[in-house]
Amino acid sequence: MSESDNAPKSLGHQAAYQLANVTKTEAQFGSLTPRWLPRFLDWKSLETGLFRLNKVKEGDTPLDSLCRQPANDSKVPEGFVDYESAPREYKLSSISTVINIDTRIADLYSSPFDQINEQIRLAVESLKERQESQLVNSDDYGLLKNTAASQKIKSISGFPTPDDFDELISKVWKEPSFFLAHPRAIAAFGRECTRRGVPPATISFYGSQFLTWRGIPIVPSDKLFVDGMKNPASKAGKTNILLVRTGEKKRGTLGLYQANLPGSATRGLAVRFMGVDKYGIASYFLSVYCSLAILADDAVAVLENVDVGNYYTYN
Repeated sequence: MSESDNAPKSLGHQAAYQLANVTKTEAQFGSLTPRWLPRFLDWKSLETGLFRLNKVKEGDTPLDSLCRQPANDSKVPEGFVDYESAPREYKLSSISTVINIDTRIADLYSSPFDQINEQIRLAVESLKERQESQLVNSDDYGLLKNTAASQKIKSISGFPTPDDFDELISKVWKEPSFFLAHPRAIAAFGRECTRRGVPPATISFYGSQFLTWRGIPIVPSDKLFVDGMKNPASKAGKTNILLVRTGEKKRGTLGLYQANLPGSATRGLAVRFMGVDKYGIASYFLSVYCSLAILADDAVAVLENVDVGNYYTYN
């Protein structure tokens, strides 16, 4: 006879479970990120979905005249400041999805969490994740694909070193706002700083701690892919690191969104009820409208093809 056979009889776990009021959480979406990039950008609302970026035409203007001592025969320089005749126009892009919900399920199983609200919340989070990825990677307006060729540099050693970050600062020296890098790249930069004995300082934003270099925060984002992936299995891999100036007054980068949307839920994002079909399926149409404009070439610089797989062994 085993010891368990002598134990006093009691209510079993499985039976008791049927009467228990289980404490539950809302649905946890493991792939969500803090999405720091939209928070650090300045945003401008649009009324028509179009944004025209007017620039001064390159060439001689009165501003190029040298200041000199006036003389009796000196002439006041004449001219005018010309503009580009075909400025670039940005059209807001849309990211959309449709959420279908069985109204019978929503009726029966909406306590303690409303099923419709939960489905819409999770769909909105997915759209915002896609939006941040487009701000970085879109061929039309993304930071990586629209950085001027003169603002692209290569790493000196192949790894993200303090020297490389200083080179980026030399490209965006007019009031740089933040670095943007994959968490793997930030870790690799931290290792290089530790190797040199210059650990980066930290600063607090939005209740979180960020590493800095020369006082400029290094903002993490998994939308700057490593070997084309958010979370590569290998410790090694290549990625890019950005330095960004943001703000219209600083002639930096500017996030664009559509204002006054019907059914607006958050900035530039609308949720519209499409109705219920004969099978009792309710549909909701979700769209986010956004773009990004680089107002001046020197507002963004990119450190290309950075290797994040360098490690050191210390005695």
